[in-house]
Amino acid sequence: QVHVVEPGGGSVQAGVSLRLSCTSSGLTFADYAMGWFRQAPGTKREGVSCIKWSGISTYYADSVKGRFTISRDNSKNTLYLQMNSLKPEDTAMYYCAAANVWRTTGMAEGDYVYWGQGTQVTVSS
Repeated sequence: QVHVVEPGGGSVQAGVSLRLSCTSSGLTFADYAMGWFRQAPGTKREGVSCIKWSGISTYYADSVKGRFTISRDNSKNTLYLQMNSLKPEDTAMYYCAAANVWRTTGMAEGDYVYWGQGTQVTVSS
């Protein structure tokens, strides 16, 4: 059985940094591209960032480019999202997910086969 868990999250002030982590079990982590999605109340879930199984290729949504950094440690089955210069508009539920395909541009929810339960990030001004 596959488990994807995102501990962490929290409430912070605008301008600070926060790191999300995501651990998985029950799958061969290095065989999957991994991504972070987020969903704010009343909005559609959006792809934030993803990283190829090797870690060499990454993608960032324009809204987070230059502020967020995705990384992975395949030896620990762990995915990270370093979020710097947080803004109130970054407030959302953040989801970690695993995909068995890699797109050269963008992120599609349908590519992701395993999902975590989500962790809340709240940024106050």
